Amino acid sequence: MNCLVGVAPRGADPGELNEVLVNNLRFAANALAKEQIKLLVEPINTRDIPGFFLNRTEQAAQLVADVGSSNLFIQYDIYHMQIMEGDIARTVQKHLAGIAHVQLADNPGRNEPGTGEINYNFLFRHLDTIGYRGWVGCEYKPRTTTTDGLGWHAALTVVT
Repeated sequence: MNCLVGVAPRGADPGELNEVLVNNLRFAANALAKEQIKLLVEPINTRDIPGFFLNRTEQAAQLVADVGSSNLFIQYDIYHMQIMEGDIARTVQKHLAGIAHVQLADNPGRNEPGTGEINYNFLFRHLDTIGYRGWVGCEYKPRTTTTDGLGWHAALTVVT
């Protein structure tokens, strides 16, 4: 379950917001653990959603550590993190143990892989090489039709 952190209220104290967030996530993560449902937090870029409180991988990793629950993970959105920080391959590898879901779209445009600057052929191989075994979700806007937009899969993935 993805818990979107949201936009920080104007003028709010970041330390106070973080404290409330940590307490709320701790409660939710523990409650969801009883139902065997993982809780995820997703950093979002501040260009698409100005003021979004959680917007970097390191911040998300620190939040997970502060919560201290074995049931809280990062939902790593390649599109958002390309905009905010780049260095996708190393960042995913560094935080692999805390990432429970990877999401994709290309940049710019948030369209399907292969339409922008991100080298998805490399990233898919890298995810396999470093041992990522979770799902890779697609959250993009097809440039044309949904059916045409699915052509990237055959071009960029190899079934072994």
